[in-house]
Amino acid sequence: LQRFRSIVDHKINASRIRCHGDYHLGQVLYTGKDFMIIDFEGEPARPISERRIKRSPMIDVAGMLRSFHYAASTGLLSAAEMGALRPEDLGTIEPWVRFWQVWVSAAFLKHYLTTADGAPFIPTSRAELSVLLDAFLLEKAIYELGYELNNRPSWVKIPLCGISQMLNV
Repeated sequence: LQRFRSIVDHKINASRIRCHGDYHLGQVLYTGKDFMIIDFEGEPARPISERRIKRSPMIDVAGMLRSFHYAASTGLLSAAEMGALRPEDLGTIEPWVRFWQVWVSAAFLKHYLTTADGAPFIPTSRAELSVLLDAFLLEKAIYELGYELNNRPSWVKIPLCGISQMLNV
């Protein structure tokens, strides 16, 4: 709750816009020459009236960053489940998977912010950006936890790990 309080305690100097609302790697297709973003209907679990609300695009950025965590984690879990990775090797591989996730996330965020530099929907200070992104990342991970509890209990570890990483930083 203290982490979420920071978003209420800070004035954010950025405009809100219409956002994708369910932005993740599964919504991005590569055509062979370009990328296409699909399914702009927003988060299916949210009511239509809520999906129409203008938001900070940092909510979509957070969704993509969480998607990188999922890609890394599910790749590791799948390799272990298929026997392509011995259980005793998990401890050796996990830091490299985390490294990949952090590196890809940093590259994505850097290029997003460079491309959108000066746009009115980008917070004017690094502190404002951090407050927004931290709150949206935590909100997304908590949403994922509920989703996994209801649909894929064997994957609960993924959002729990993300929440743990966010709260221990």
